[in-house]
Amino acid sequence: MALYERVALIGLGLIASSMAHAIRAAGLSTEITGHARSAETRAAAVEIGLCDRVFETAAEAVAGADLVVLAVPVGAMGAIAAEIAPHLAPGATVTDVGSVKQAVITAVAPHVPEGVHFVPGHPLAGTEHSGPRSGFATLFRNRWWLLTPPEGADPEAVARLRALCEGMGANVEEMDAAHHDLVLAVTSHTPHLIAYTMVGVADHLRRVTQSEIIRYSAAGFRDFTRIAASDPTMWRDVFLTNKEATLDILGRFTEELFALQRAIRLGDGDHLFEYFTRTRAIRRGIIEAGQDTAAPDFGRAAEAVKGTEKG
Repeated sequence: MALYERVALIGLGLIASSMAHAIRAAGLSTEITGHARSAETRAAAVEIGLCDRVFETAAEAVAGADLVVLAVPVGAMGAIAAEIAPHLAPGATVTDVGSVKQAVITAVAPHVPEGVHFVPGHPLAGTEHSGPRSGFATLFRNRWWLLTPPEGADPEAVARLRALCEGMGANVEEMDAAHHDLVLAVTSHTPHLIAYTMVGVADHLRRVTQSEIIRYSAAGFRDFTRIAASDPTMWRDVFLTNKEATLDILGRFTEELFALQRAIRLGDGDHLFEYFTRTRAIRRGIIEAGQDTAAPDFGRAAEAVKGTEKG
């Protein structure tokens, strides 16, 4: 059953393209329109039939849409919101998929016209791939989609968007924007920064050649490189817009790292064993919660192939 007559996707990367596949597979919208800044991206979207119509401008794409999804880097949200504001239909809902929420609300909310609903959101799903060809219909299945509606948000608009996310297979939770940014600093933002740093260390460690790094990569380093392969524009904007929470968690990480350095230096095996035992339990909890699998590739490769076949 269609929840929206027309969904406009502004930005056609992994998340938006996966939304297009998932919405179409579940019949959640009658029409899907799209826009991307790059002519190459628009051409690829047209070639694979990602949207019913792809437009050169965001203003054209949102005309007549009752749901507009901002799927652009966080740093570009404000400019896009200003561009589309005069063209938004009365009663429409505007949401986003950015992994930072307070900065998005600050940038977008002032441009949202009276009578248009703004319900920020963030799907906790993704791969290291990007672009319109990277999406697949099952990306959101059993993943969390966090909504951070501001105070006074229209309950009906929130409920309708929740139904769309659930229709794409996601689990939905509502959360305060500030708390969201702190949670994501722990679960995503700081881990990405650490991954980028570790890959950077390997790149600068001249005593280990690049061929050895690639040839002898163990599972831990491979996981770091997968994370560090994520879109650089997106992550630049994430760290600049979630600065306080990320620096807070990074400071705590540094303290923990110093404690581990001390334990290694002093040969304190008991401390290391207790620490690793405690942190291992968190991994087990993630698997038990259905947010990953125990498979060597974490199930991502198989899931992507399966999603491509279905999408």
